[in-house]
Order: sequence, then C-alpha cells, then structure tokens
Amino acid sequence: MMKRWNPDTVGAPVGRYSHVARVEAGHELVLISGQIGALPDGTLAGPDAEAQTREVLANIERVLAAAGARPEHLVKVFSMVAGTEHLAGFRAAVGEVFARWFPAQDWPTQSMVVVSALARPEIVVEIEATAAVPR
Repeated sequence: MMKRWNPDTVGAPVGRYSHVARVEAGHELVLISGQIGALPDGTLAGPDAEAQTREVLANIERVLAAAGARPEHLVKVFSMVAGTEHLAGFRAAVGEVFARWFPAQDWPTQSMVVVSALARPEIVVEIEATAAVPR
C-alpha cells in the first residue's frame, strides 16, 4: 500500500504534489530515467514545452506499462524545464495529464527545477520518475 499526504505542520503544496509518500513492504521499486518528448521514431514531438511535456508523460506511461506499472504507482516525479519561458506550456500539459492520471488528486511527490539547458538545445523538458508496484 502507498500513502501520500500533506502534514498539517507544513504549508499547503503550491502545485500538484503531495509533501510525503510512504510505500509499505511488498512493493517493487521502478526507477525511470529522464524522459524527453521524443516520439517512438526518435524525433521530438514539437518545439514547444507543451507538446514535449505531453510526449514525455506519454513515454513515462509507456515505460511504466513495460514494467508492469501504471501512473497511479508513481511515488516521485522530478521535472526539469529549460527556461522560464517554457513553464506555462509545461504546466498546461502536466495539469491535463495529471487530472487524468490522478482524478482523486492523490498526487505523487514532485520537484521541478528550471535549468539553463538540457542535453540538446531543442529539448526543453525532461522528467524522471520513481514508481512502487505492488508485488
């Protein structure tokens, strides 16, 4: 069983995340490398953060499925956005996909940083994730 929550002893989250997640014994940990907005043919889904973020999250969903997991098993999400000018597109895509993945708003823990650049100049979003799958 996994429990996510926000203790009363800290301020409310400023976004779609939980402050704490606890995973009990009987789960298998799944670590997902930083995913970029690449389509299955290797090309980027688009030049903008919204298109790339949608594809990043689609890739995470496909990687989770390959590991026998689903988005509801996510414990931690770490996002990197290359430049503040890409935040609006990133947030729009995450908001739409997370509303589908977590309809009860039981968000995973999250961190997000704005960086000056990622591995290639055309990549504007990269997301790593950790999931815990019941055995």
